[in-house]
Amino acid sequence: MKKYNLIIVFLFLNLFSLNAQNRREVLNLGRVLELARKQSSDALVAKNQFLTSYWQYRTFKAGLLPQLKLDATLPSFNRSISKITLPDGSEVYQSQKSASFSGDLSLTQKIGITGGEIFMNSTLERLDIYRDSTISSYLSSPFTIGLRQPIFGYNQYRWQRKIEPIRYKEAKQRYLESMEDLSSKAVNMFFDLLYAQIRLRIAEVNQANNDTLYKIAQGRYNLGKIAENELLQLELALLNSNLQVEQSKNDLDINLFKLKSFLGIKETIDFDLILPQKPVNMKVESSDALAYAKNNRSDALSYERKLLEAKSSVNQAKAESRFSANLYALYGLTQSSPELASVYKNAQDRQQLVFGVQIPLVDWGLGKAKVKVAESNQEVIQNQVAQEKTDFEQEVLIKVLQYKMQENQLMIASKADTIGAKRFEVTKARYLIGKIGITDFNIAVSEKDQAKQDYIQALRNYWLKYFEIRRLTLFDFLDQKQLDVNEKELN
Repeated sequence: MKKYNLIIVFLFLNLFSLNAQNRREVLNLGRVLELARKQSSDALVAKNQFLTSYWQYRTFKAGLLPQLKLDATLPSFNRSISKITLPDGSEVYQSQKSASFSGDLSLTQKIGITGGEIFMNSTLERLDIYRDSTISSYLSSPFTIGLRQPIFGYNQYRWQRKIEPIRYKEAKQRYLESMEDLSSKAVNMFFDLLYAQIRLRIAEVNQANNDTLYKIAQGRYNLGKIAENELLQLELALLNSNLQVEQSKNDLDINLFKLKSFLGIKETIDFDLILPQKPVNMKVESSDALAYAKNNRSDALSYERKLLEAKSSVNQAKAESRFSANLYALYGLTQSSPELASVYKNAQDRQQLVFGVQIPLVDWGLGKAKVKVAESNQEVIQNQVAQEKTDFEQEVLIKVLQYKMQENQLMIASKADTIGAKRFEVTKARYLIGKIGITDFNIAVSEKDQAKQDYIQALRNYWLKYFEIRRLTLFDFLDQKQLDVNEKELN
C-alpha cells in the first residue's frame, strides 16, 4: 500500500508541476503596454532619471525659502604659548590654555528680485581661560539683522527663477516621451510574439491540410487517377509543413522569452495574445497634432530654455565687465559679562556698514571679449533654435501623413486577408473534386498565408505610427486627453 501511495503522490506532483508549467494567460496590447510601463527595466530607468530632475527642482525651490540654521561649537579647546603683557608693561611668552563655546541661530532669506540676501541671527559665546583659577566671560548678540546686496552685478537668482521651472517641465515631458518610446518597443515585442503565434497556427493548419490531401492522393494514385509526380509534390509539401511547424514552435519560444524578459516576468507562463483592432472614429488632424506638439513636446520647452540661458550668459558677461559694488549692512544688540545672567542686560547697539566697489581699469579687452563671445553664442543658439523649430514642425506633419497612409494600407491589407482566406476555401473545395491541379492549390495556400502575414505587419505598423504621433504630441487621440506625469505615484 505504501508503494502505491508513493506512486499516486508522485503522479499527482508531476501533474501539478505540468499544470503549473502550462499555465496560460490571455493578453491584449493594452495589458502589455500597462505591464511595460509599470515593471520593465526601461520604465525603471526612465523613472529614476525623472526623479533626479524632480529632486533637483525641489532643491532649487527649497533654496528660495527661508533657511533656519543652528551652528554650535562644543567646545573648541586651545593650548599654546603666546605673548602676554604683565602689569608692569613688560611682555613675556607664557603657556596658555583656553576653551570656547558658541552657538549661532540664524535665519536667512534670498531676495530673488535684487539678488541679495537678508539675515537675522542670535549668538552666544563663552570663553574660559585656565590659569591659577578659571576666568570665564560671556559675549551675546541677542538680535542682529543684516543685508548682503550686490549692486549692478549679475543676479543669478533672477535667471534661475525663470529657467529652472522650464527645465523641470522639460524633464517631465522627456519622461512622458520615454514612456511613449517604451510603448513602441512594447508594440514591437507584442507583435513579434503575435506574429510567431499566427505563423504557428498557419503552419499547423497547413500541416493538417497537407496530411489530409496526401492521404486522399494516395488513394487516387492507387486507382490510377493522378500521376506519381503529383503524389510526390503532396508528400514534399507535407514534409515541408512538418518542418515549418517545428521552426514556428522554436520562433514562438524565442519571442515568448523576449517578451517575458522585457516585461520583467519570471514565472513559467504562456500567453495567448488577442489581435488588436484599429480604433473606430479616431481622427488625427495635422493642425491639431502640430498645436499639441508645440504646447507639449519637450523640444519646444528646450528652445525656450536655451534662449533664456543664452540671454543669461550675455547678461553675466556684461555685468562682470563693468563697475559693480557690494553693500553689507548690519544692525543689532550686543553685550559682554563675566556672568551668564547679566549678558542680556543693558545691551549696546552694534552697527556695521560696508560698501565695496570693483572697477575694472585695465583688462586689455578681456571684458569686451567675453561679452562678444556670449553675444555670438546667443546668435548661434537663436539660429539653431529657428532651424530646429522648422524641422520640428515638418517632422510632426510628416508623421501625421505617414499615419494616414498606414490607415489606408491597413484597410487594404484587411480586405486582402479576407479575400485570400475565401479564395483558399474555394480552391481547396475545387481541388478535392478534381477541378484544378496541385499547382493552383499551392498558389492559393501561399497567397492566403502571405495575405495574413501582410495584415499582421500592416497592423503592427499602424500602432507604431500611432505611438510615434503620441510621442511627438504627448496627446492621447484615442481617449482625447493630455498625457501627464503622476508625481505621487512615482515617489
